[in-house]
Amino acid sequence: MTVVHAIPSAWLTTGGTGAQNYDEFADDAEITEIISANPRSALAIEMPHKAPDSLGKTFEQSLQDAVNRLAQAKADGAYAPFQDVVVLYRISDRDQTSYGLWAMVDTDQISASADEPGLIIRNEDVFPEKVRERVALAEALGHLLSPVLLLQTGRGDELHAALAQACQEAGEPQAADVDPAGRTHEIWPVPPGELADRLAGLAGGGDLVVADGNHRSLAAQTGGLQRFLAVITTPASVRIDPYNRLVREVLLPDIAPGDRLRVYSRAGMRAVALPDDPALGFVDNMDHALVERALLGGMLGLEPGDKRITYVGGDYPESWLMAEVDEGRADLAILIDPVTVPDFIQVNLDRQKMPRKSTWFTPKARAGLVLAQLA
Repeated sequence: MTVVHAIPSAWLTTGGTGAQNYDEFADDAEITEIISANPRSALAIEMPHKAPDSLGKTFEQSLQDAVNRLAQAKADGAYAPFQDVVVLYRISDRDQTSYGLWAMVDTDQISASADEPGLIIRNEDVFPEKVRERVALAEALGHLLSPVLLLQTGRGDELHAALAQACQEAGEPQAADVDPAGRTHEIWPVPPGELADRLAGLAGGGDLVVADGNHRSLAAQTGGLQRFLAVITTPASVRIDPYNRLVREVLLPDIAPGDRLRVYSRAGMRAVALPDDPALGFVDNMDHALVERALLGGMLGLEPGDKRITYVGGDYPESWLMAEVDEGRADLAILIDPVTVPDFIQVNLDRQKMPRKSTWFTPKARAGLVLAQLA
């Protein structure tokens, strides 16, 4: 069964449109600053209410602005049209070269529980408001700008080798983009033929775990999309960085000392312990689950979606979180060790549900490089 398909109507960047995904920011003001510095950034379309000329509008009120910006970007030649392609993807920096394949993937293959059949495993809680926004944006635009990052767990080594060879032999890329961390993102369209079929077969040749894009994958289901835009990558192409928390308008509770995690307040850094619950399994005793259940919920009385909590991914170093506390914009920085890639894969294959906001995969697929026009 084929679950990975060519993009029937694709638009590939000609340069300058690449952007971090809408959910990679700890502070929305950063989005406005990025759009101000580069109006071609896909963020102006993905987060239309944060663009300078839409400030003051709600997300819903800004949807027509997003439609207008995408139409203008096409008219200006920021994107070039391609038909029936998969797209090679290479991300390079000094330490690592990562590979992926942009394609469309069958939405009906998403499985969110052990009793739900499907090759695409999504096992992380989401925030409904974000899903509603992604559905509304896709409906307004008729395009998908950000991919779901899928991790090929069955034939990852074969896929990695095939993608590496294909990129090496592909010649000059269609476009290249450099992200804020200095990584170079390159894309090559692959037309219909033996190579495209072979890569799609490898990409769909085993269970696919949602590594990034839980909201976008659920939005595809909620919005009734037959297929969604994805980058299928390999375990050798990714790592998981810390996913920490900032909390404001709270006081540091009395927590027993230990070495399980660290909490920074204006009184300094404390190594603390949160108690395991022996009645629960491995996942519910993972550090991120303990922080949500025991610290944020039990000690501070906060629900996961409380606006006083900011979920801060690995792009922000510990020094940045500590500075937020020192300068009074937060009261606590909760520093949590990252999940390992093998643990992440095993939890998903066991059809357990990962703790909310526990995996910050690096490198992330860049938004605005490949767009899928919906039928």
